[in-house]
Amino acid sequence: MYQEDQGHNWDREPGREEETPRRGGILKKAAWITAGALLFGMIAGGVMVGVQVASSDLFKELYTVVAGDQAAGAVKAPAPGGPMGQGENGPGLATPSYIAAPVTDVSVIVEQAMPSVVSITSTAVYQSRDFGYDWFFGGTPEGQTYEVPSSGSGIIIGENDTELLIVTNNHVVEDATSLKVTFIDQETVDAVIKGTDPETDLAVIAISLDQIKDGTKSQIRPATLGNSDDLKPGQGVIAIGNALGYGQSVTVGYISAVNREVQTEEGNTRLLLQTDAAINPGNSGGALLNMKGELVGINAAKYASTEVEGIGYAIPISKSEDIINQLMTRKSRTSVPEEERGYLGIQGTNVDENAARTFGMPKGAYIYRILENGAAAASELREKDIITKVDGQTVRSMEGLQEILAGYRSGEQAELTVQRQVDGSYQELTVTLAGMPQEDQGR
Repeated sequence: MYQEDQGHNWDREPGREEETPRRGGILKKAAWITAGALLFGMIAGGVMVGVQVASSDLFKELYTVVAGDQAAGAVKAPAPGGPMGQGENGPGLATPSYIAAPVTDVSVIVEQAMPSVVSITSTAVYQSRDFGYDWFFGGTPEGQTYEVPSSGSGIIIGENDTELLIVTNNHVVEDATSLKVTFIDQETVDAVIKGTDPETDLAVIAISLDQIKDGTKSQIRPATLGNSDDLKPGQGVIAIGNALGYGQSVTVGYISAVNREVQTEEGNTRLLLQTDAAINPGNSGGALLNMKGELVGINAAKYASTEVEGIGYAIPISKSEDIINQLMTRKSRTSVPEEERGYLGIQGTNVDENAARTFGMPKGAYIYRILENGAAAASELREKDIITKVDGQTVRSMEGLQEILAGYRSGEQAELTVQRQVDGSYQELTVTLAGMPQEDQGR
């Protein structure tokens, strides 16, 4: 018989194998331990299966699907809906849509795009002047002349029957007396300016197809144009250019802003793409690509401040196509022998940045004397006019004007854009030269 004390059995009858409370507790603990071990085994097994799947071809196939979608801008993400999303079959979990995934390796894109990008080396000739003598005595004393080399980048955009055409920045070729282009195979050839547009900082240069070797022709190709209007902040971009004149290099970043208003030194306002991809001197005129390898911008400048990093700008390609097409159709001019050149018949001086700012004048070539028997004397040109363009080609200085006119033969017509002061303000007008004589009495 058992004696019970507060519900516990402390004794048992002899010969009976009955569990005591202590033994029952031990068995319960053992049961819990066994259950825990089983659960741990199941979890460990699941982890091992996951590891095996991750290292298997199945995972690679799944990754390939994601990577393939990513290249087209597609990786699954929840779609918007009701409180829990709205799926294809009614309320519940949302049907996945697709968003872009980050790309870390752009070597394939760069390899395809690099043949479209070139390095540009230019040389400009400058002459030191006595500013006061120029303006107060109406002369241009001979000063010290020196050459200044510079480097930039360009993008092959097409060709015509005789020329390969390359787009770049106007400031890369402005005032250049010589231009050389280096292709991906390091072959270097001479180039000429076909057309410029300083307002948008765009220029097109041309290379005679006869200068380009067949081996080089097989390695280069025009860039594929994209749509810069579709760009959004946060999308990845790649910048390729001749950074610091060392040759082509690659930087990667994101679109920081679109339609960013940027004020130029000339007082113009441009709407540019802003990116954090490094754009340094020499990158100007180079390519800004999207993640499909399409040209979406022409690199223009780096934000000029020591306090700011990661701000570069590019000219949107979609807003530039019309201007580029116009520049491509202009007539390329190469220097003709001096004995065959016509002459304008003026004496003048520069209206540079300082003079323009000081006197409130347009930049260009200022006429202070018109010579007899020249083309200018037989035209509507007047003294004190400022020549700013010749056949659409921008004139920034007398040297620049002389360089342009060196491509005109005797008897050729030319259309000049000039600024003339009327009632205290400058007005633009066009003067057509019927033909330039062959005598060399000045330019």
